[in-house]
This record gives sequence, structure tokens and C-alpha cells, in this order.
Amino acid sequence: MSRVVLAMSGGVDSSVAAWLLRQACHEVIGIFMRHGGEPLESCTATASCATTSSPPSRSAASGQPPELQAISPAPKQGCCTAADAADARRVADRLEIPLYVLDFEQEFGRIVDYFVSEYAAGRTPNPCVMCNNWLKFGRLFDYAASAGAEYVATGHHARLRALPDGRMGLYRAADAGKDQSYVLFGIAAEALERLLFPVGEYAKSEIRALASRLGLRVADKPDSQEICFVRPGGHADLVRRLRPAERGGEIVTTRGEVVGHHAGLEGFTIGQRKGLGVALGEPRYVVRLEPETRRVVIGTRAELARRELTARDANWLCDPPRQPLRLSVQIRYRSAAVPALVTPLPNNRFSVRFDEEVYGIAPGQAAVCYQADRVLGGGWIE
Repeated sequence: MSRVVLAMSGGVDSSVAAWLLRQACHEVIGIFMRHGGEPLESCTATASCATTSSPPSRSAASGQPPELQAISPAPKQGCCTAADAADARRVADRLEIPLYVLDFEQEFGRIVDYFVSEYAAGRTPNPCVMCNNWLKFGRLFDYAASAGAEYVATGHHARLRALPDGRMGLYRAADAGKDQSYVLFGIAAEALERLLFPVGEYAKSEIRALASRLGLRVADKPDSQEICFVRPGGHADLVRRLRPAERGGEIVTTRGEVVGHHAGLEGFTIGQRKGLGVALGEPRYVVRLEPETRRVVIGTRAELARRELTARDANWLCDPPRQPLRLSVQIRYRSAAVPALVTPLPNNRFSVRFDEEVYGIAPGQAAVCYQADRVLGGGWIE
């Protein structure tokens, strides 16, 4: 029997993952990751769980752990809310597994700092990727090691397969519409051997049906859609509050004509069409952000088109390429991967030359490289 630390968010995917791991005869320790974004009050669920930054001993994990630190019932968007913690607790009780709360408040501050700094610099951040890199597959692995766990598991929709050389490869999920492999490209290659993605072989409809058959009340719970530490549409307010400074500037066309003014670059992203505050007779898109001049440059859809990009801080889940490769590259979480020539560059960078024009290449987002369904690696768009 292998011991597995499972990140339980209170959603349907991680809840069913817990059951699948139990069915596979693993000893499961549930972990709810609290980021400290709101105060905690008392939890109404009856299941036992614990709040601790120290791993449970093997005997403690198999018994009844102490009571969970108080949890607030007030829900909000995203994951990691108090309501999510209560849902995770009920599922753990239903499946008879221990649940512990791991306090990531200090570490999560790093995610918020990154988020604010990127927007302030005219880039479009991806906090979910950084949360995976720094917390879920960073601190969580440290916790698993100290708990004597052989594996870390999550409810991500992705798959792992053994390669001919004995290493593990990361692949797209069986359900293409729910695939999350894009946000997992930053995992260390050596960590793949200790990871489990139990729901990756299932369609989301199958996961919900299974949760319903198991009597889990999260069976119909909506998927998280928003960033967990920002209210919907509130990211610009967060940046302005944490970085109070003169942020406004001009909105100009690609020909340099001033057509409006804005309150801050954080209110815009490359490819944005709505909410520009200007009317020019035909649709205009954000084609460039200039942090030095604080200008938002808008243009036609044709002016938004690009064929090339460069990316930095590459993370490869294979042997780093030494020669150009024909791959497919995905530039946003919900966009399609586009055939391209990927060429390695010095200083852990690479360039991408797309076979066709792509729209909305945004500095700060990830460019993830696929060979068929396998993730070979990726980097951050410069």
C-alpha cells in the first residue's frame, strides 16, 4: 500500500480522485491548502480534520486527527475558499480519510506579489501556473516527503505515461475540453515519477456521474473559473491598491494618434477588444502595452496578428532540445495549439515560428510546447 498526499480543493475532481486512490488501495492523506485570503471561523461539518504545518505520523494519519482550525462559511469565487474547505471536509469524512489544512498564507503572498508586478509591468500574469510551480508541486512535495508519502496527487485533468527510457511523460487529459496540461508545464521533470492524476483518464461527465453515484454533494458543484484571490473583474483594483502610483496614460493607434486615456495598464491585456473606452467605427484590439510610456496601443485584428515569439525561463520535461523541432505551441490556457518551429536559444530561451498567424500573443503568458498530446516543456513569453 502506497501512501499518497492528495490536494483536496473541495471540488468534484479532487473528491473523486480521493475515491479512485482508495479503490487502488492507496493510503490517502487529504490536504486542503489555505492561502489566508479571508478570516476563518467555525466549521459546521462533523468530520475530523486538522490544521498543521507538520506532517502527521503514519499512526496519526490512520486514526482520528485533531479538530480542524475554524473555517468561515462565506463562499467566494475560485478555489481555496472557506466553503471549499467545508466541502473537502465532508468528502473526507464520507470516504473515511484524514484531512489536514496546510497554511500557505506566507507563500501565497509571493503569488500575489508576482501577479501585481506583472500587471504593473504591462505583462499578463498566469498565477495558476505559478501556484502549481511554487505551492502545489513545491511545498506540497516537501510536505509529502516529511509525511513519508511516496506520491503527491491532485484532481488535475492530465495524464502521465511511462516512456521507453523508464521516465514519465506528461500528456493531455482524456477529456480534451477539460485538459489542464498547459498549466502543469512548469513541474520539475524528476517530479513526474512521484505524481498521480487519477481523474485524467476520465471525461468530466464521468467524474460527475461517479460523484453522484457515491453520494458526494459536490457532484454538481461548478468548476472554479476565477483567480482565487481576486473578485471577478477586480484585478485592476488589486494592482492599484497594492501599487499606488501614477498609472494613467494615453490610448493610441498603431499610427500614434491619441484617441483616449486610461487609468492604468493593469486594465488591459493583449488581444482585448471590449472595455477600451474608445469608438472608432470598427473593432479595435489591444496590440501592445508600453510600460515605459504607459501607452495602450490599439489596432485592427490584422495588426494583432503575429507569427513569432520568444520565451524565457524554459522548463523541459524531456531532454532539452539542441536543434529546431517541429511541435505545436499553445499560448493561452483555452487556446488551441498551433503547429510551429521551435528553436532553442542561449540562456534557457527559445523562439517559436508559427505556421500560421496567431492572435493575442501576450508577454507574461506561457508558451507550452506539445508533441502530439505530450507536453515537452514551455516558457514565459517575452
